[in-house]
Amino acid sequence: MQIHERGYVSEDPRIKPAAGYGINRPTDLPDTMDVLVVGTGPAAVAVIAQLSRSPSINVRAIEKRGGRLEQGQADGIQARTVETFQAFGFAGEIVDEAYRNVEMCFWKPDPENPANIIRTDRVPDDAHGISEFPHIYVNQSRVLDYFLRDAERAPGKVTPDYGIEFLGLEIDRSQEYPVAAHIRYVTGPRTGEERTVSTKYLVGGDGARSQVRAALGHRLHGDAALHAWGVLDVLCNTDFPDFQVKCSIQSHSAGNIMLIPREGGYLSRLYVDLGELDEDNPGEVRNTSQAEIIERANAILHPYSLDVRQVTWWSVYEVAHRVTDGFDDVPDDLKGQLHPRAFIMGDACHTHSAKAGQGMNVSIQDGWNLSWKLAAVLEGRAPESLLDTYSSERKVIAQNLIDFDKEWSTLMARPVDEWDDPAGLAKFYESTIEFPMGFMTQYPTNQITAGQEHQSLAAGFPVGKRFKSTEVIRRADNRWREIGHLHQADGRWRVYVFADAALPTLTGTPTADFATWWGESPESPRNLYTPRGGDDDATFDTKVIYQQDYTEIEPGPVPRVFKPVKQPLGIEDVNNIFASGHGRDIFRDREIDRSGAIVVVRPDHYVSGVFPLTARSELQEFFAQHMLPVT
Repeated sequence: MQIHERGYVSEDPRIKPAAGYGINRPTDLPDTMDVLVVGTGPAAVAVIAQLSRSPSINVRAIEKRGGRLEQGQADGIQARTVETFQAFGFAGEIVDEAYRNVEMCFWKPDPENPANIIRTDRVPDDAHGISEFPHIYVNQSRVLDYFLRDAERAPGKVTPDYGIEFLGLEIDRSQEYPVAAHIRYVTGPRTGEERTVSTKYLVGGDGARSQVRAALGHRLHGDAALHAWGVLDVLCNTDFPDFQVKCSIQSHSAGNIMLIPREGGYLSRLYVDLGELDEDNPGEVRNTSQAEIIERANAILHPYSLDVRQVTWWSVYEVAHRVTDGFDDVPDDLKGQLHPRAFIMGDACHTHSAKAGQGMNVSIQDGWNLSWKLAAVLEGRAPESLLDTYSSERKVIAQNLIDFDKEWSTLMARPVDEWDDPAGLAKFYESTIEFPMGFMTQYPTNQITAGQEHQSLAAGFPVGKRFKSTEVIRRADNRWREIGHLHQADGRWRVYVFADAALPTLTGTPTADFATWWGESPESPRNLYTPRGGDDDATFDTKVIYQQDYTEIEPGPVPRVFKPVKQPLGIEDVNNIFASGHGRDIFRDREIDRSGAIVVVRPDHYVSGVFPLTARSELQEFFAQHMLPVT
């Protein structure tokens, strides 16, 4: 963590001074605002936390519940989400309190005695080294707590307004605040009172039964699998040896269990197969009792047993796979002509089974995708057309999620005697691990994702995919650092300059020539889009990575553009100079061409483009598509 750049700080540096709308924040919901967030689910809290970092934006969030969520249903946190937590500053804390998954065990009927189950496979959680971040389990309520704490610590000091229900909306684009939202107080002294408030943008993160989705006229489309599961969070005594290990358990004739350990060392979640639904009466399965689910679980686990001492939460649900027909308020035939004013995200957009553990994870990415774009538009840094990319990017991801979950949940429910390969489920899990870890997303070419003409210059950073971190030596303190972990959720673009083979110099090399243009030319994006009088790196966080061992790199001849000045004290930031050393070589590990390359990464950690060090017009044209010059 870098602190003191604006003067000495002796208190908790994670708690930022209030600024803008965070100063004397009104307790009552105002009549007008810039953004109204409906709900406080995983997608919504990501939006709240990101926008609270922009105190010039008036953000409010309403939640029908009277207070914080106490018992969440989601619990699986994939590596990409932990990577996101890192950007928001709380990955270490949440990993410490969570259950950390290291492998998945597969149990099947004993061939010699099919009435019993035996362990047949162990699959490491990330045998291929896809991520340095772990796969963890922690209650959804804690995830919401961390994001909301982050929002309250940020300069905007955004906190939810609890006990307020969203009723409906109208949109009139001729108005300064085009979205009129109808609300009702449902708790406290104002219970029953209805109001209409107006906002420039409305964001619906209000769950699978979304009132915002209904108000926009969208519907979920898809199908049900006609298969039911009972889910239990249990504290119990058991002789099952893998009760604190993630397991897929397939019995001979009693059904299947997905076992998910929870944080704390005692609690585990059981997804218990209740079988096919009666097509004539599919709702009958909802009458299944808690005792029946426990009895079914014991039958599946034979010869082992569960002595359940407490059930902390339970439910019965039917698997359904659905995606909404729209992610914003703009009809398909008006895309590109109108820009959205209202959005939906998370479970309001996509519903699926819990088997792949993707709901909360994909929802958080929905929220981060949208929120940095909203901030850029509202702060006057980007045109409204940037908001068009939210729907076009995330709708494809939602459909990919549904397709994957259909296959995975179908395989989970398949009777063991229908498998040609007894290890088929384990092999599928291992072969597709990149998807449930959250790293299959690859955004197509659009105004914020360039083409792949120069991909060969940095093959290890595929354009459109998330920036895969690796270790480098930071020359300022000669420590190795994961360079991607320095990427904060601050709305800035990252420009990684991978130097040519020459040592640092101020002139005469491709890296030095680029640095001169990037830092001094009035036509460079850095100068076109960085506000005057503030930090040099307020818009672009520019880092240089040299090929040589760090012992050969001296900061003196490094171009000044890689030493941005921080205001108000005018202190140079020398922490943006990196090199190789101690066996760490990012050029080797990420297949960077030794002639050098530029890798541009957008604020939510996805690679926007790879360019040669000689790129000038290409960079100008790329950023001109989605940025507005400062005035």
